[in-house]
Amino acid sequence: MAYQIDTLSVDGVELFYRFAGPKDGPILLLLHGFPTSSHQYRNLIPLLSHKYRVLAPDYPGFGFTSVSSSRNYEYTFANIANTISTFLDVLGITKFSMFIFDYGAPVGLRIALKQPDAVQAIISQNGNAYEEGLGGPHWAPRREYWATGALSSREAIRAKSLSFAATKAQYTTGTAKIVQPESYTLDWALMSSPEKQEIMLDFFKDYGTNVQLYPEFQRYFRESQVPLLAAWGNNDPSFIPPGAWAFQRDLPNAEVVLLDAGHFAAESDTEEIGKLMLDFLGRNGL
Repeated sequence: MAYQIDTLSVDGVELFYRFAGPKDGPILLLLHGFPTSSHQYRNLIPLLSHKYRVLAPDYPGFGFTSVSSSRNYEYTFANIANTISTFLDVLGITKFSMFIFDYGAPVGLRIALKQPDAVQAIISQNGNAYEEGLGGPHWAPRREYWATGALSSREAIRAKSLSFAATKAQYTTGTAKIVQPESYTLDWALMSSPEKQEIMLDFFKDYGTNVQLYPEFQRYFRESQVPLLAAWGNNDPSFIPPGAWAFQRDLPNAEVVLLDAGHFAAESDTEEIGKLMLDFLGRNGL
């Protein structure tokens, strides 16, 4: 099997995760985005695990992680970051590199703010940390929702973003390559229940707190000078290429590679992403 699966009790939740690689290998943490789970890394993990101890958890509210209603979990990015940080603590991990994609960027960078010395390197695949990376007309209603919290804004986002067609489009827009249908089909199956849709809308509302933290993320980059590779889907309508180039403002040595791909570049261009990651980590002695 290309990887193993397990569940770990952390922070009051049953956290599902995929893992592979030598137990004493350098740690590589893969943080997923919306609307997916660690399943998005099923093909990437085997390309990395010959050298790295690869960990890919499912966040609370996503994938196969289970949260009891009695836990009264509040679905915010701050809480996800706390849960993943606790996951690392339980496993005794004090040093790691991380791959951040979409929602994985604010999750991973929140962890970095609290544990800057723990992060050895960052690979950002359309994981945004700059205002100029927020592209496309769909950000306007989201900004309105952040500002007002209005029910009308919530319902507009539900209609626009929470459907099978919208889920599929996140994978297929911007790429000419065939995307395996189990990717977006599983995503939709796992988030299509009324309960999960309310959780997803809570995350849409809370996303504004990530944008508020952009100056702090950028300060972390300047102060840490963490090695960073931005491997970016050039045709992503949500997080546009200026967001990739912006890393070099705070990290002059950041490497930027634009791929002829959309939002889910690691899904459509897995082998190229894997090679870029291995070469980058190797150049940085990791």
